[in-house]
Amino acid sequence: MTISEENYIKVIYHLSLVSPKGVNTNAIAGMLDTKASSVTDMLKKLSEKELVSYQKYQGVTLTEKGFHSAKMIVRKHRLWEVFLVDKLNFSWDEVHEIAEELEHIKSEKLINKLDEFLSFPSFDPHGDPIPNAKGELVKIDKFLLSEAILNTDYVCVGVKNSSVEFLQYLDKQNISLGSTIKVISREEFDSSLTIILNSNTISISNKIAENLFIKVQ
Repeated sequence: MTISEENYIKVIYHLSLVSPKGVNTNAIAGMLDTKASSVTDMLKKLSEKELVSYQKYQGVTLTEKGFHSAKMIVRKHRLWEVFLVDKLNFSWDEVHEIAEELEHIKSEKLINKLDEFLSFPSFDPHGDPIPNAKGELVKIDKFLLSEAILNTDYVCVGVKNSSVEFLQYLDKQNISLGSTIKVISREEFDSSLTIILNSNTISISNKIAENLFIKVQ
């Protein structure tokens, strides 16, 4: 696959997680900042390579071959993010764009060696699962902080929004993966929360709570 084809496959994969019955071409165009007509042309090429199932006006789904290919691209991306954070001391808000370039390296042997070097991590620095060499993913029972029950102990396990701005905001609030969180009150007016974060009491907006994944400690 070309780099462009790989980018399309990955975008379709991510969109299919919320639209499993079929991904709209306009949604793909929006994610890739391109024209719908360009998307249609690419989908025809991917269909010829048996990577997607596409019928005009009915959306697109990944074939089994396409689904596996997409997970291998995601695997490379997330492993490189772990490497950049754990071994080169990049911050978690710096690694996405670099990993976007590194994910197109073709060597399967290199990626498997990288996985071994990193001791086979299951999650990337943002809490997203890393597919193993077979494409298998570890699943955890996580949900959003906005759905938390009062006075229950939780741990932060991921972010829904991985934008640079949001990650930098979390750094300022000392919120990271592994942070312990207990919601002690919720405002009726705007659903903002008062939480105990790593033994410190702070207030956060509902918008922040809707973008943090937690699990029961």
